[in-house]
Amino acid sequence: MPAQWRTVVANRPFLLFSAAMIGSYVLTFQVYLALPLAADRALGTDGTKATSGLFVLSAAVAVAGQLRLTGWAKRHWSADQALVRGLTMMGLAFLPLALTPPATAAVVAALAAAVTLLAVGSAVVYPFEMDTVVSLAGGRLVATHYGLYNTVSGLGITLGNLATGAIWDHAQRHNVTWLPWLLLTATGLGCAAAVRALARNGRLTAPQPVPA
Repeated sequence: MPAQWRTVVANRPFLLFSAAMIGSYVLTFQVYLALPLAADRALGTDGTKATSGLFVLSAAVAVAGQLRLTGWAKRHWSADQALVRGLTMMGLAFLPLALTPPATAAVVAALAAAVTLLAVGSAVVYPFEMDTVVSLAGGRLVATHYGLYNTVSGLGITLGNLATGAIWDHAQRHNVTWLPWLLLTATGLGCAAAVRALARNGRLTAPQPVPA
């Protein structure tokens, strides 16, 4: 087992890709953190109902669109193009909230737009993301690569949610409610830029097999 982990940790392209994708998981998990907080702030006691509606909308988009979106993306884009464009969409999902005055009815429409764009972007990214992990593993120790990838993502989600919560509190205290949304948008765009740079530098291609 230690030898297997050393092999995975020595796979530099895989580690770089794992780091570049952390932000996508932070964005996805805002359906459970920042978006419900925004619903509660805008709607008060009706925020719980709105949050339930957001969950239903997210699930509906994923269930209805996953296969169609994946098929369309495979026909029109390469894997790295799908990753970059899907991540960009996930980042831009939070922009309507940054431009919408808080505690207004318009927040509901902005929340619905954010959840829909997040779900569509995630549906585009996920299959190509998983294929890229397999490719970067070079067909060896695939399960171990997935294990480390999920561990890195989980740690990123924890730290990302802690940071998002702190930024949210700061924004509410200082009346800069647009700040969390802009930072989340920047996170998505930053992930897209990182994946694009890796693709341009040939870091998303499978490594050469190591002789046994």
